[in-house]
Amino acid sequence: MSRIGNKAISFPEKVKVTVQGTAVSVEGPKGKLEWSLPLGITAKIEDSAVVVERADESRQLRALHGTARSLINNMVIGVHEGFKKDLEIIGVGFRAAVKGKNLDLSLGKSHPIIHPIPEGLTVKVEKNTSVSVEGIDKQQVGQFAAEVRGYYPPEPYKGKGVRYVGEYVRRKAGKSVGK
Repeated sequence: MSRIGNKAISFPEKVKVTVQGTAVSVEGPKGKLEWSLPLGITAKIEDSAVVVERADESRQLRALHGTARSLINNMVIGVHEGFKKDLEIIGVGFRAAVKGKNLDLSLGKSHPIIHPIPEGLTVKVEKNTSVSVEGIDKQQVGQFAAEVRGYYPPEPYKGKGVRYVGEYVRRKAGKSVGK
């Protein structure tokens, strides 16, 4: 029995959800998202709430039941409020800048790193060291932030690198001189 899959998804008045066969469309003040349900999973609208159901009790459908419900819920939250990830860049001479449709990163390498900003995302850089990624698609926001962090993950000795705001980096002691 899926605890998450059985919960109904309520949505605010500003958000419009339509279900046509396997296609789920969610439209709100921030934009519009569409997604196709996997085979064996159905959705229907009851009393301004979306109910997700599965066809049988097979292992795969039980797993997809909660996943489908969470993805639809993230679509509703995304078009109503949006998602945001904040990154901070730590290191002497490390900086970022938005140049057109690209994010220009200087991370201590011999060349600048130019990362294209996907359509539907808003990237802001403040003080050259804090990067803010905003959008309506949770997966796209998280993926972009993870790709930027992947260029120079925080290292444990000096703490340099790109990290999420609030991320704890466990520091290690450096070499100790012995006799």
